[in-house]
Amino acid sequence: MLFRFAQKNIRIQVIGLYFLLALGFLFSSCENDKKEIERISAKSSDPAEEIKGLETLYSDSGIVKVRVTAPVLKKITTPPAITELPKGLLIEFYDQNKKVISKLSANYAIHFEQESKWEAKSNVVVINEKGDQLNTEKLTWDEKKEILYSDQFVKIKTKEEIIYGNGFEANQDFSRYRIFNVKGRITVKE
Repeated sequence: MLFRFAQKNIRIQVIGLYFLLALGFLFSSCENDKKEIERISAKSSDPAEEIKGLETLYSDSGIVKVRVTAPVLKKITTPPAITELPKGLLIEFYDQNKKVISKLSANYAIHFEQESKWEAKSNVVVINEKGDQLNTEKLTWDEKKEILYSDQFVKIKTKEEIIYGNGFEANQDFSRYRIFNVKGRITVKE
């Protein structure tokens, strides 16, 4: 009986030893790479897609309304989904006869897809078919409402005058506009 008890005791010790070795092996192999954990758990702002040499057309009922060109487009899908144009863009607005009626350019832009809004920044210029030119550092284009607006300093130059103000609103082809908080007017003589 003592022999059986000793065998059982040795068997339990051997099983315990195997268990401890397996547990030690398991814990020693569970080392996590810190960079890999950060990569997986961080919200990525890396672009899901990147396009170089973008040219896209927006149409309504088969009629081209807008053409957007940009050297680089980066689509970022982490909420909120945005499209970034870090090297600027050119937007051309067309009439029903495919004639360009206004142009918007900027050194940087973001498209907020859920809101259908574009935000143009840095050296923003809008020119209409009459030659009227808007200069500002920040402008928003609301696609749904078809308006351009800003709360920043603006300068509008027409054939007759130059108008300075803080903020403006215009239709997207920049044929009708109003300047808020006018700071000055200069009459241009040719």
